[in-house]
Amino acid sequence: MLNKTTKRYGEFGGQFAPEILMNALQNLETAIESLVNSSDFQQELSFLLQHYAGRPTALTEVKNFSRAIKGPRIFLKREDLLHTGAHKINNAIGQCLLAKKMGKSRVIAETGAGQHGLATATACAYLGLTAEIYMGTVDIKRQRPNVEKMQLLGAKVHAVDTGAKTLKDAVNEALRDWSANYNTTHYCLGSALGPYPFPQLVAKFQAIIGQEVKQQLLTLTQQLPQAVIACVGGGSNAIGIFQAFLDDPVQLIGIEAGGHGNQLGEHAARFLSGSPGVLHGCYTYLLQTEAGQIASTASISAGLDYPAVGPQHAYLHKNQRAYYTAVSDTEALTAFKLLSRTEGIIPALESSHALAYCMTIAHQFHPNDCLLINLSGRGDKDLPELLAKGLLS
Repeated sequence: MLNKTTKRYGEFGGQFAPEILMNALQNLETAIESLVNSSDFQQELSFLLQHYAGRPTALTEVKNFSRAIKGPRIFLKREDLLHTGAHKINNAIGQCLLAKKMGKSRVIAETGAGQHGLATATACAYLGLTAEIYMGTVDIKRQRPNVEKMQLLGAKVHAVDTGAKTLKDAVNEALRDWSANYNTTHYCLGSALGPYPFPQLVAKFQAIIGQEVKQQLLTLTQQLPQAVIACVGGGSNAIGIFQAFLDDPVQLIGIEAGGHGNQLGEHAARFLSGSPGVLHGCYTYLLQTEAGQIASTASISAGLDYPAVGPQHAYLHKNQRAYYTAVSDTEALTAFKLLSRTEGIIPALESSHALAYCMTIAHQFHPNDCLLINLSGRGDKDLPELLAKGLLS
């Protein structure tokens, strides 16, 4: 799928970066080959994921939720149980460990929902690295608990007050910082996007999700799932779980943010009304105006509020190996409440989009079929904003 010569997944991906960053990207490629792929690095990473992050995560069958929606057997891969509360720690520990072995003393990151920022701040605190996090002021307001945690961990949070003041703008500022400071700084990009080799690197660190859950489900049920469902912002949690099933007769379903309407600016569904183009270093599907300007996005979920998608997802969509659709803010909120009240599990709003889609298709399956949902994070971070808006009554 990935052509290392062209640095693309089919036509998607690539390395669209300013000249000043090409040396840094080449150094990162070299470090991946010599360090990340070594047995010593993999053993150390495995130890940290097990004894610090909390892997393997549980596989939970949600029988009450399934009964409530008249569905088949539904299983959640519980990335919400990881240290810091989401899948982001898998990638953050991997990249920060790599940064330290590369001799970098400073790590920067972007964040939208705050989970990647929190995971990076956590990994840096543990590994003795300086952390600085870029975050849009809109996201800072709606994800205040994660901001406070990052600061407690010693990270400096840079408020980005340009553009839409969300994730896209945080990525812009992080890239500017890296361009000026790449000799001492590693950019810990949070999702499977950006210029090569970042999509490959993030997907590599998140592949543990699919590797674990495939074996867990086979052990528990002696069958593969009929479908694997995951939310898709940049796409790291989805590509993490999809990879293990690419060669199996399993539906792969990615759920984007449908927001509050179908018009440009009312959602963040790149495959609904997007088109191929270049953003943040790679060629992929993105939301853009007729004039080629990056369009505004909208979502109840800060983590899905991004105008582009990782290039491997663009490839899977183009080749019809995975199906991508969107659910609305209202549908995601309904799923958020239902899982909480039937199973005692409060999902992140991002993951709630996957749950919501499961609710719409559950009746299509036989009672003994299995649906697998990646519960990418927990919803503690979303409660203050939902309560402030009166959306939980």
